[in-house]
Parts: sequence; C-alpha cells; structure tokens
Amino acid sequence: MTIKRPLWVPNDAAIAASPLTGFMEAARAATGLALPDYDALHAWSVQDREAFWSLVWDWGGIVGQKGERILVDGDRMPGTRFFPDASLNYAENLLRHGGGGDALVFRGEDKVERRLSWDELRALVSRLQQFLRASGVGRGDRVAAMMPNMPETIAAMLATASIGAIWSSCSPDFGEQGVLDRFSQIAPSVFIACDGYRYNGKRIEVAEKIAAVARQLPSLRKVLVVDYLGQADEVAKGVANGVSLVAAIAPFTAREVDYDRLPFNHPLYILFSSGTTGIPKCIVHTAGGALLQHIKEHRLHGGAMPGDRVFYFTTCGWMMWNWLVTGLAYGATLILYDGSPFCPDGNVLFDYADAEGVTYFGTSAKFIDAARKAGLKPIETHDLSTVRTITSTGSPLSPECFQYVYEGIKQDVHLASISGGTDIVSCFVLGVPVNAVWSGEIQGAGLGMAVDVWNDDGKPVRGEKGELVCTKAFPSMPLMFWNDPDGAKYRAAYFERFDNVWCHGDFAEWTEHGGIIIHGRSDATLNPGGVRIGTAEIYNQVEQMPEIVEALCIGQQWEDDVRIVLFVRLAEGAVLDDQLVAAIKSKIRTGASPRHVPARIVAVADIPRTKSGKITELAVRDVVHGREVKNKEALANPQALELYRDLAELRI
Repeated sequence: MTIKRPLWVPNDAAIAASPLTGFMEAARAATGLALPDYDALHAWSVQDREAFWSLVWDWGGIVGQKGERILVDGDRMPGTRFFPDASLNYAENLLRHGGGGDALVFRGEDKVERRLSWDELRALVSRLQQFLRASGVGRGDRVAAMMPNMPETIAAMLATASIGAIWSSCSPDFGEQGVLDRFSQIAPSVFIACDGYRYNGKRIEVAEKIAAVARQLPSLRKVLVVDYLGQADEVAKGVANGVSLVAAIAPFTAREVDYDRLPFNHPLYILFSSGTTGIPKCIVHTAGGALLQHIKEHRLHGGAMPGDRVFYFTTCGWMMWNWLVTGLAYGATLILYDGSPFCPDGNVLFDYADAEGVTYFGTSAKFIDAARKAGLKPIETHDLSTVRTITSTGSPLSPECFQYVYEGIKQDVHLASISGGTDIVSCFVLGVPVNAVWSGEIQGAGLGMAVDVWNDDGKPVRGEKGELVCTKAFPSMPLMFWNDPDGAKYRAAYFERFDNVWCHGDFAEWTEHGGIIIHGRSDATLNPGGVRIGTAEIYNQVEQMPEIVEALCIGQQWEDDVRIVLFVRLAEGAVLDDQLVAAIKSKIRTGASPRHVPARIVAVADIPRTKSGKITELAVRDVVHGREVKNKEALANPQALELYRDLAELRI
C-alpha cells in the first residue's frame, strides 16, 4: 500500500530556525541566484562546487588559511584537489571553544558517569600532546588505539591530530588477530588501550591481549594504558614500554595547545573496511575533507547548532565515532556512551537522552528495530522534548521502523535515515530538515554530492533500481589506501565499474518524492532468474512478523541459476513449521513480489555480524558454497558461521 501522506512535515518555525535556511540565504547573497528550495540549492552545489565548498568553509567558520584556489583538476576522479593552498589543523578547529561548560559527557553503562569541561578537555589534550612529542611522535606518524568511546579517546585523537600525526582506532572487543590485521599494516609509533571495559554488566579484562598485540607491533615506542577498570598501572607493567595515562602525563603541566597547521589534504585518519572478504583495507582520510564534510552534515543536514547536545551510539571501530567527534567544531556537547544499549534494559539510551537533554539522537536501524520489537514506548515514558533530530544508519531503516519512531518515540521530530560509509567517512544521502519525511525513504542527496542511480549500462534511471554512484569528486574522498603506492587497490575499489565515476556498491532507487531507498549492498544483491533483488526488500517484510527476531538472505547457486535462501532467527517459543513457512512466504509475496519469495527458509540460532553490528551476507554465502571465509576476525560472533555449513535443507 502506498502511503499518500508524509510522516512529518517541518513547521514554519522549525524551517526558519534551521541552519540550512541560514545557509541558503548566504548562498543567495553570494550568488544572486533565487535558490527557492532544497532541490535548487543542491543543483547549484554540484554545478558550482568551487563556490559551494568555499561558502561551506566561510559559513562554517573554519580556522585556518583558505588560500586562493578552491578546486584543481575538478574533472578527475580520483585526482581532484580541493583547497590546494589551504592550511589548517583539525584539532584547532575542534578546540576553538573554552570555558567551564560541558564539552564531553560520558556514561559507561550504569557503572561510570563523568564530565569534561572545554577547559578540562583542552588541558588533557595539551598534556597528551606533550607526552606524544616526548615519545618522538611527529608529523605523519601513526597512533593506534583500542579504546572504548570515552573522553580520553577523544583527547588522545585531538592530541594526535594537533601535531600532524595520524589516528586509527578500533574497539576493545576486537580479538587479538583482528587488531593486528589492522594495526600491523600501518606500523604505529604509539598504541593506546584501555585496561579493560564493561559490556552487559560484565567486567572484561584485556591485559593479555594488549601484551600480545604489543609484542607483534615492532614499530611501537610506547604503549599507553588508560584507566577504566582501575588496573591501568598494573596492566602497563606487563607490557614492554608500557605506561599508564596518569603516569605518562604526570611530568607535563597544561599549557596552550600548539597546533601544527598543515595542508588541507594532510592525513588525519586511517579507517578500515570491515574485512569480511580479506584483510581490511586501510583507508586514509584527510583533515580538511573530514572537517568540511562533517560540519556540512551535522549542521545543514542534521540541523545541529552551537550549544546542542549531540549523541551517537557508536564504538571506536565504526566511522560514526569519527563523524560524531567533529560536533565539537561548532560548540556542541558530545554525549558519549560505551557498553550495551540494553543494559540494564532497552530504555538506557532513552534514559540518557532524557537526563542530558539530548538534541540530536543518533543510532542504528537495528537498535530502532530492537526497541520496536521489545515494545518500548519512550513517547509515553520519557521526556524527549529536547530531541529535534533522530538519525539512523548502519543498514536500511524499514518503513515499519519509520512508523515506530513517530508512534513510539516522538511525534514532532526530524527522522533522518542516512547512508554513506567508512569509504568516505561521511554520507552520500541523508536528511533534509526543511523537507517532509516519507516512510521508508532517505530524504535526499547530500549537498555537494553528485549522487545518482545508474543501470548496468551506465545510464541514469528513475523508477527502477540500480547502482548508487557519485559522478563528481568531493572533499572527503579517501586520499589513498595505505600500502597502495600506485593507487591500484583504490581505483579497483570504486572506479572499475564506471570510468571516472565513484561506484559505491549500494543497490538503490530514486522515489517519486526525490528521496532514495537503499535496497542493500549490490554485491549481496540476489539474482534469481536474472532479476536483481535487494535483500532489504525481504527483511522489511519478514522482520515485521512477531515470530521473527531477525533474518539474513543469500542467493545460493542451484541448477544453473540462483535461488533465494532465507535464514531466520525465531522469537522465543516460535517454531518454523509448515504454517509459519507459509505465512512468511505469503508476507513476502504480498508485501514485496512473487519474485522475492525464498525457495528455502531455514531457522538458525544466530546470525553472524561485523563488529559494528551489520549482518554479513557475503560470509554466509561463502560458507554455504563451501568457500573459505577469509577474515573471521572481522566478525563479532564468528562461531555463528558454523551454523550454516553443510545444511541438509540446502542440498535439496
């Protein structure tokens, strides 16, 4: 059934107050163009990228020298250079604010609660900067962290960026090999780790893992152990060149942070691909690109303002952490959480948002779906009056979850499903706070992003599904892949499908409202009878059913074709009998199409997922076909793969 009305329409006051409206007025003044609506603004932003990104710099109040040139070799992808004469420092932009107000608020489940003011954060960054320099760390060196999402992690990243070193992080739940698969490729000078962490009410110690990782990273000069469980000094003693954070910064008194202003394209971050199809790719992102893109996304697409309280549920192994921290640049307070979002129960994040007056609440589609299935109704139990924006990413947000947000969480809120990735440390498509929200749809392409949907022949399509592409360069494209001197791996990752066009690997379609629907990863797209079907279309149907907790879908090679196999994790007490199988097939047939109906439905006890919570269709597909899964360390629950091996149901 087609929904004829939007779920939410911003009122006149909200539109007038939106930073996007202010930016649109600035664009009109700068260009003399009418720019009557978002579509016109977006068209200008991709047609005149020089003027657009120059205005983002000025309007965003970037600290640094902009330089004369804005765009060089703009028709080359890769190869375009933005702001080639500029100099800036990412940390200087994030630490431009001062005072005794909250810069960071932190909760570690229900065991730890702390606050850092702007002045306290700057003081900690100063002392860490001095420690890094005393340890011989300088411009271009790598600092690697295995840390929770806590204040010390942000301070260490800012200290690293302040001297032009390069930051890379993962979360402490990664296994030893998973950490080494990432950090051994980049030869870090300093390794930062917590003495342990908490998850689901349990203390989890990592001393042995820290020592094992450090032994296999010969480039290390120091191992810095941060106190979380009260054992930092003890853990540090068990590691060569180990030192606790307290001991490391004890010799240094806080002073003004010294910022090394560097070119726009100086490396800031090394992020890693999920690694489920091999050793993770090391993706190098630039300071200028991340800063400009994030300020644009936070403020223009998320509606965030100075003084806001911005929350995103993320770990340090997911790009949303890198995205979140840029909120400091415009004076937002960052609301940090580490641990399980269901400890002690599913209300913990809503409790936190209520208590701290969160204005921007960011989470994953899986969390929203889990809250829906748990029957949570924060709209009745919590005061979320401060929340203006809710964003969701990680996987497509189903129409049912769109509906749930407005019925179960808050009625008057801008719900923005957003999509991009580690590859660009930002988004291609996301929220438009001055436009209506339609069920199941991402509102539009990001400003400055020449996003389109192409068919296999490289032609733009409307009203049908195709590949999500970006036809012009943008500032947050990776600078390079680490250890890829001729750029061959980089080009192969994004530019082999269509020459000089970024092909992102998402299966998407435009909607009649100018929005976009993501139907899943195109490399996981199903092709029964030669018809391309997105896995999200199937999940949207079966995960509505109370008997199904979650599902995973693959295409199995069968009799010279591909057949759809659906794996389901059942709710407690549910049984996959003939009646439920028939109900699932009927739901998919009527809600999607007869072509979406799986040939086989199999109940499983667990579904494998990456550390950032994404289900791993490709790994399951490999197991079903008897192929080796190349990097199980990338998975949060690799043991689950064995549930899919040699299944009798898939031999008939």
